[in-house]
Amino acid sequence: MRILYLDLDSLRPDHISSYGYHRNTTPNIDEVAKEGVMFTNYYCTDAPCLPSRSALMSGRFGIHNGVVGHGGTAADMRHEGPSRAFNDRLVHESLPGSLRSLGYKTTTISTFAERHSAWTFNAGFNEVFNLGKVGHESADKVLPVALKWLDDNGSSDDWFLHLNFWDPHTPYRTPDEFGNPFADDAMPEWITKEVFNEHKQRVGQHSIDHMNELAKTHYFRWSRHGKQIETYEDLRLIIDNYDTAIKYIDEHVGKVLEKLEQLGIMEDTAILISADHGENMGELGIYSEHGTADEGTCRIPMIIRWPNGAKGIIDHGLHYHLDLAPTLTSLLGGIKADSWDGESFADSIIKGESEGREYLVISQCAHVCQRSVRFDDWLYIRTYHDGHNGFPKEMLFNIKEDPHEQRNLAENRRDICKDAVYYLNEWHDEMMSTMDFDVDPLWTVMKEGGPLHAKEFKVNK
Repeated sequence: MRILYLDLDSLRPDHISSYGYHRNTTPNIDEVAKEGVMFTNYYCTDAPCLPSRSALMSGRFGIHNGVVGHGGTAADMRHEGPSRAFNDRLVHESLPGSLRSLGYKTTTISTFAERHSAWTFNAGFNEVFNLGKVGHESADKVLPVALKWLDDNGSSDDWFLHLNFWDPHTPYRTPDEFGNPFADDAMPEWITKEVFNEHKQRVGQHSIDHMNELAKTHYFRWSRHGKQIETYEDLRLIIDNYDTAIKYIDEHVGKVLEKLEQLGIMEDTAILISADHGENMGELGIYSEHGTADEGTCRIPMIIRWPNGAKGIIDHGLHYHLDLAPTLTSLLGGIKADSWDGESFADSIIKGESEGREYLVISQCAHVCQRSVRFDDWLYIRTYHDGHNGFPKEMLFNIKEDPHEQRNLAENRRDICKDAVYYLNEWHDEMMSTMDFDVDPLWTVMKEGGPLHAKEFKVNK
């Protein structure tokens, strides 16, 4: 078995054509979706970048592995302490480590570990290709390394390649010569002039006001960000730049797929397409950022085309991204590690049977401190530190009727809020009773002065 995991940074599913987006952003990804299973309610447990990939690779929630933020104590994975043996548990219990234990050659082409000094991310990989640009490299710089690796290794059996493209991560730096494929396409219908005018009054992290400030202080280095957002039509700049970056990586994904065809291994290669987190594009008044525990930030795509697996299936069950480690292990005949918090959804991939959870708890402690509960049609957000955004303690959204979080129903639907708090407490009790340390790292972030990016924002303002 060969496994290619395409890790497309900051890619939100509803800007992918096959997920229903009105713009033709992802023709190559769409072809993979037709041949596999597309998951519509797939979430990172912890956001954004560092907590998400730490949870994915360790197979454990941030509350268990210790990584929930981007700075301070809660940006480092917990030490195992007196129980640590000659090797730590990541040797065999990380996602790549578990595959290596099953005889796989494991490789990552990513600068993520250096970007966040997250060296535990590399645990379990036989090979690490670091291009040295700490996430600022565009797809055209990553692609040659990937194609060379496939030329050298693709025809071998039993490999796992983690391939990371960064382009949809703000600031969007697609080369000018790529143009704007969406100049004549309509913007998302939900962002009306009334919504825009309301958002323009907001002052907070990555509000329109803050985006205009960043354009002057940071983004001016990149030609696509030279314009201030003053009118409704100006907002197209942000939406088009993000979608153009997605289109750009999709073309490079297509070239990777072409290489698999050329090598004659396409049919025997499992292809996984996902992201570390999404990107708020107006949700909660936030643009071009992944700074909340909500749909925009925490809902991510997952498309799995598995050889001899189900085809053309849409799975609406609730899943965590850290469910991937036990799923792959199950599919490959391995045993789930005792430390993993995930649950296998292998039957969704092989049989097309939905196996979702009753509810999910998702967290964010880098820009704000929030924990949210996703269940039925609801998203309940509980804010512990608002990151200077003015968020209330409780927010409740009907995601089916209001997917872009415009109407907070917390005051009117106290019954639903109480259900959500019950789920949150049930999850928290389970987490605290199954950890080696009795400290919830969310409170570590709070006691160290709050989320890193909130402190930066306050200083800058």
